[in-house]
Amino acid sequence: MKTVVGNIIAIYRKELQGYFASPLALAIAAVFWLVSGFFFVVILLGQDGIIAQVATRDSMGITDPPIDAPYEFLQFFLSVMGSFSLFVLPMLSMGLYAEERKRGTLELLATSPLYNWTVATGKLLGVLTFFVAMLMPLLLYEAIAFAGTNPPFPAAIPLVGHAALILLGASILSLGMFVSSLTESTLLAAILTFALVLFLWVIDSVAQNAGGALGATLEHLSLLDRYSNLIRGVVDTSSIILFLSYIVLGIFLTAQSIEALRFGRS
Repeated sequence: MKTVVGNIIAIYRKELQGYFASPLALAIAAVFWLVSGFFFVVILLGQDGIIAQVATRDSMGITDPPIDAPYEFLQFFLSVMGSFSLFVLPMLSMGLYAEERKRGTLELLATSPLYNWTVATGKLLGVLTFFVAMLMPLLLYEAIAFAGTNPPFPAAIPLVGHAALILLGASILSLGMFVSSLTESTLLAAILTFALVLFLWVIDSVAQNAGGALGATLEHLSLLDRYSNLIRGVVDTSSIILFLSYIVLGIFLTAQSIEALRFGRS
């Protein structure tokens, strides 16, 4: 067991160092921070932002129904960040295995004594840690904005919201890792991952049109529906289980993909 954990940590460190040393990954992070900062300012301070809406209601003497400005802002901001992550995360996951294929080192991984799921888990943890580092400035923005609220805004609500964003990110990255293991083209891996995740994002609309037992089944697979529940502060086990299922599924499929390569080379 210690050997397995040690292997995961070794792969995790290697992968994480690679991301922080990669000009492309750092460029993606810079764009993410720039765009997220723009949305933060627009949603909070823009002409039609939350503060402007509250000020307009106050000037018109409208007090019913009351608006919980911090909650409304956080929910809208995290909803936008979730949608924006659909574009960013496939670019982070596209090279997890595709680069190994391109360099010809995937065969070495496939024939190494390491368990395939061990390699996949280490790689996923590495890229997920980089994504979490990308989210840290968002928490700083929000801490500054919420510091002046009266009454104080409960810290548990933004923490649950960001935990939901991390779970969403881990799910997308895990599925993207599997797609990356199927091709040596990083661009193709990014496009296919985006298409897959977009389908899982809007599958609730497909479920409504399908109706019946099929519609009910498809509705349970929706990333958007489960993510929306969590950022509203509704912590239900079914949403968490769904995200964890996608994470485990991505690792399992990746391990099977590498095993198929190992079998083909034997």
